Amino acid sequence: MAKKGHHHDHDYFHIVMVPFMAQGHLIPFLELATKIQQQTTSSSSSSFKITIASTPLNIQHLIKHYHNHNNNHNNHNNIHFAELPFNPAQHGLPQNGENTANLRSVDENLKLIQASLSFEDPLSSLISKIKEEEGNPPLCIISDLFFGWANNVAKRFGTKNITFTTCGAYGTLAYMSVWSNFPHRNCSDSDEFSVLGFPENYKFQRSHMYRYLREVDASNDLARFLVSQLSLSMESDGWICNTVEEVETLGLDLLRKYIHLPIWSLGPLRPLPLKGKETSMASEECIEWLNLKDQRSVLYISFGSQNTISAFQMMALAEGLEKSETSFIWVIRPPLGFDINGEFNADEWLPKGFEERMKSTQKGLLVHQWGPQMKILSHKSIAAFLSHCGWNSVLESLSCGVPIIGWPLAAEQAYNAKMLEEELGVGVILTATVESVVSNEEVKIVIDMVMHQERGKGMIMKEKAKEIEVVMREATMEKGKVKGSSINAMDDFVRFILPTKTM
Repeated sequence: MAKKGHHHDHDYFHIVMVPFMAQGHLIPFLELATKIQQQTTSSSSSSFKITIASTPLNIQHLIKHYHNHNNNHNNHNNIHFAELPFNPAQHGLPQNGENTANLRSVDENLKLIQASLSFEDPLSSLISKIKEEEGNPPLCIISDLFFGWANNVAKRFGTKNITFTTCGAYGTLAYMSVWSNFPHRNCSDSDEFSVLGFPENYKFQRSHMYRYLREVDASNDLARFLVSQLSLSMESDGWICNTVEEVETLGLDLLRKYIHLPIWSLGPLRPLPLKGKETSMASEECIEWLNLKDQRSVLYISFGSQNTISAFQMMALAEGLEKSETSFIWVIRPPLGFDINGEFNADEWLPKGFEERMKSTQKGLLVHQWGPQMKILSHKSIAAFLSHCGWNSVLESLSCGVPIIGWPLAAEQAYNAKMLEEELGVGVILTATVESVVSNEEVKIVIDMVMHQERGKGMIMKEKAKEIEVVMREATMEKGKVKGSSINAMDDFVRFILPTKTM
């Protein structure tokens, strides 16, 4: 009988993952789990069992997503899901208030974020149970950037904690530094301010910040929560970033100097492909419509699954589109202040007869609620993407070589948009925040500039986007003996977490 208590008595090593309860965090965690599985199965002698832990509702969602997107049943026995008990009502949240998608206000979001501190005990119990069954604690905990408290759990069990930021390096650094230092509070007379961690000559704009962040200060509850969790996350053993080394050279360099920890760029973590014929009507309709269009002639518009613009902005965007006569496909949801998943009232929120005119002229396709983003972006007719610049959307766009018109709304989106414009040259900011006043003329000017890709700025953006597409593809490929940067980073990460005696 092998003695318990040594890692190599098992035929696998255990990793526990704890994502934040939002779509843009859960799915990248699942993609990271899949990527660790795929790469280690093919390249190393060690195999991993991965347990993703979250609240019951989020676990149901992850399991459904995983099974819908996974043909390969070999992985099934190695990615597991564990429920952390959670009662939303105890935290003043609605019945389904386990995910930011179901919340309606800043106040409810704050309650959910603070409620996440209550996972510390259930996570400890889960790890105790693993230790009991397997003879030792998991090899490491991979926790969300907002869950710095997971470091306390890891230390208690003598295991490693790795922080996973689901954003890019540049956006993560700007977000952390602004929330920790509130630099914009010291520049009341000017729109521009510097951010600790960035070179002095880098100027950030107050007008690009959403109102909530502009108005709060360090005594605010959310700020206090974030500062405590971010500083705990900086005590991790290392960080994982969903980005590509060659794409974010500056951001990664600055983030490494700021946190003084190893950072592994394992991106782009791509959405798992849908299996079989799991296509919806919306999906087929979009592709059929795009098939009728010329190459690089269509603008794709989407503000992500949890964001929407104001009714006033929606009107300006529709009028600007019509003025520019650009073909477009727009994934549209009710504007700010209305139920984002509710009925769409076109008479009120769009120019009179807009949808009918777009249909009859075939100029535009309005897709309500949901569109197959990767299928649309990878279609040859798409020329550009008007986006809120959420990081997952940014990666999807760049991996298809599609330049971006930025319309950031919240979180770190404005920093992503800034980086796309200033560092990578693949983006331009049309307007920022949900409060900003934008005219149909401004909309038309920016769209025309980006869509005319045979000259000027539009051409430069298109060429840069194509270059980045190639760089991103190569990062995850192996040519002969040469491995891409994301593959190398994964190998290095696995070496780092494995106990030395197994090497």
